[in-house]
Amino acid sequence: MSSSRTTIDKEDMNTVRTPLPVVLAGARGHGRSHLLNIRRLEERGLVRLAGVCELRPLDAAELDGIGDPEQSADFEALLASTGARIAVLSTPIQTHTDMTLAAARHGAHILLEKPPAPSFAEFRRMADGVAEAGVACQIGFQSLGSHAVPAIRRMVEEGAIGELLGVGAAGAWVRDEAYFRRAPWAGHRRLGGVDVVDGALTNPLAHAVATALALSGSTRSEDVEHIETELLHANAIESDDTSCVRVMTAAGTPVTVAATLCAEKSSEPYVVVHGSQGRITFWYRQDRVLVQRAGHGPVETEYGRTDLLENLVAHVTDGEPLRVPPAETGAFMRVVEAVRTAPDPREVPAGHWHAEAGESAPRRVVDGVDALVDASADELRLFSELGAAWAPSTRAGAR
Repeated sequence: MSSSRTTIDKEDMNTVRTPLPVVLAGARGHGRSHLLNIRRLEERGLVRLAGVCELRPLDAAELDGIGDPEQSADFEALLASTGARIAVLSTPIQTHTDMTLAAARHGAHILLEKPPAPSFAEFRRMADGVAEAGVACQIGFQSLGSHAVPAIRRMVEEGAIGELLGVGAAGAWVRDEAYFRRAPWAGHRRLGGVDVVDGALTNPLAHAVATALALSGSTRSEDVEHIETELLHANAIESDDTSCVRVMTAAGTPVTVAATLCAEKSSEPYVVVHGSQGRITFWYRQDRVLVQRAGHGPVETEYGRTDLLENLVAHVTDGEPLRVPPAETGAFMRVVEAVRTAPDPREVPAGHWHAEAGESAPRRVVDGVDALVDASADELRLFSELGAAWAPSTRAGAR
């Protein structure tokens, strides 16, 4: 295995600049990963955790030696009192737009967790408001910080695997029933009349969608021509837990993503770039790339990754380009909109799934779904086209 992992040296920033004050909104659950990352950057002198916005304050054990930041359930008051230069938002999907715009009004730059918004209209309201306020916004698709993404794009553009035929992505994860009870909004398409659009494609495996679109060279909203969705659920939820989507890009490239939270066995999600003379497989959580092409032996490479908060800090202090500005997630948001406006997900018939013991609660397993997810990525076909007995015979499409 060869390696191109590199570390960006910012020691000059560490020694001569005042750390940027950061407010973290949502510090529990997934938000804890942001708390730990902020601590890492604190140790490097890049940032300072000035405030935490939570409904219930963090205790000393949860802060875990990170200091004594100001805490409040009032986000705007916290922004004002701390003078935050950066706001990290890891809050429920339906709060993203309003909280981003609140941060922008206070002049804070934003790292916003994915998905950026529950609808395309809310996404546009958020992106337009951020642009008008003149602040930076980074969308938290960490996989797009991987140095493998531009490397793969260069290989494709240089014809390393011949003509680009399509891109497929596969995500097969195990989640038990407790996962869908972890928060009031979990497993919902709407809550109290407000769009949430939680689901396999739009939230837990959203990185598969965004990364597949990026590797196809289609990241902006205008890069999408047509979208087909097949949305299903085996769990007793409103949203989808087993789904696939096919995007036809404006360049005529098909991009398919198949995802399930009801896998027989959890596996690393990946994206496959298909060419007329080879293929490139990218395990995006591992920054690992396998190139297979005619007339050559397989080559596997592990790449480095730029942390998105660190990149945002460098953008604010040095003008370094943002890795994932809102405009670069427009195509992903077109997929979110297609999922939002599609008919409600169909139930996988009881005869096609079975229950097993999960980590903290029972879990539902869709029979044979792991092989179907892989086949979708390999053949660029939807579940119904692969002969899945439980898949809908007709597909919902959106332009």
